[in-house]
Amino acid sequence: MNSPDEIEASVSPGMYDMDVNDPQHELVDREGLSRKDVQQISQLMASLERLRDSEQWLSETSLKFMKLNHSDMRALHYLIVSANSGVIATPGAIAAHLGISTASTTKLLDRLERAGHIERQAHPTDRRALAIAITPETHETAMRTVGRQQARRFLAAARLTPEERETVRRFLDDLARELSAR
Repeated sequence: MNSPDEIEASVSPGMYDMDVNDPQHELVDREGLSRKDVQQISQLMASLERLRDSEQWLSETSLKFMKLNHSDMRALHYLIVSANSGVIATPGAIAAHLGISTASTTKLLDRLERAGHIERQAHPTDRRALAIAITPETHETAMRTVGRQQARRFLAAARLTPEERETVRRFLDDLARELSAR
C-alpha cells in the first residue's frame, strides 16, 4: 500500500493533465490540438492552480494577521483607494462597492470602528452623510501586508514585455468570462 506522500507525489504532477482528467474527451474537444499543445495547456492549468494557492495563502495570512474577514479587507481597500483618489467615502458608497445592504454595511463599519480600523466623521459638504476614513495605523499595516502583495504582482507583470502583458491580460479576461458564464 502506498503512503499518502507517495500517492501525492505520483498524482499531483498530473492533476491538470487533460488525458487524466478527461480521458474520453467528454469535457474538452481536443480536435486540432497536438499532444505538445495539450501538455503545454495542462502545464498552464497547473500554473494557475499554483497562483490560486499562493493568492489564497497570502489572503488568509493577511486576514489572520489583521484579524479581519474578506468583506472587511475589501472595505479597507476601498477606503485606501478613495483617500488616494481624493474621494470622500460614505457608507452608501461602501455598500454599493461591496454589494451589501445598508444594514450589513452598518454592522461592518461598527466592527471596523470598534477594532480601531476606521473613523466616522461628519461629511464636509453633506450634513446628512458620514465620511468614513481608514485610521493611519490600519493604513500603514495594510500597506505593509496587502500593499506589498500588490507590489509583487505589479513587479511580475513589469518583467513581461508589452506584448506578453497584452496576451496574459486577454487570456485572464477570457478565462474570467468562461468561468463566469452561466
